[in-house]
Amino acid sequence: MPESGMRAVVLGIGNTILSDEAAGVRAAEALEQGWLLPPEVQVIDGGTSGMEMIEDLESADLLIVLDVVKAGKAPGTLVRIAGDAVPKFFRRKLSPHQIGLPDVLASLELLGTMPGEIIVHGVEPVSLELGTEMTQTVAAAVPLLAQQAAADLLAHGFAVRGK
Repeated sequence: MPESGMRAVVLGIGNTILSDEAAGVRAAEALEQGWLLPPEVQVIDGGTSGMEMIEDLESADLLIVLDVVKAGKAPGTLVRIAGDAVPKFFRRKLSPHQIGLPDVLASLELLGTMPGEIIVHGVEPVSLELGTEMTQTVAAAVPLLAQQAAADLLAHGFAVRGK
């Protein structure tokens, strides 16, 4: 069980009209649909949001970001970024739409309300072309992203159970 008052945010980001770019949003949906989450875990469809996310993210103990990640790996490869690698991740802009989130995190840092820990779970995209359907390769990875987020929540003491 997490310490009293601990709070986690799972943030699915992506543009649902750019094929595989929807993976983060769809993974957040899969987490909500497939897992029973305690009230101290908030799942947010961040879409392509920016600064309007500040209030939701400030002072979270754990922030899990679900997204597509261009890391030069084979399409469909799952990528986990944590610890010291997270700031480097946001500097390199591995996510194709990564405009808002680095600005939000920089603002949170200036305000002294940065999340205690950030973990990024991503999948290497096949296509970022205009379209509302993900490729089969990336669609198959969406439930795995949700599972990874659930595993991290469990590892941090949050009472998460599969439905």
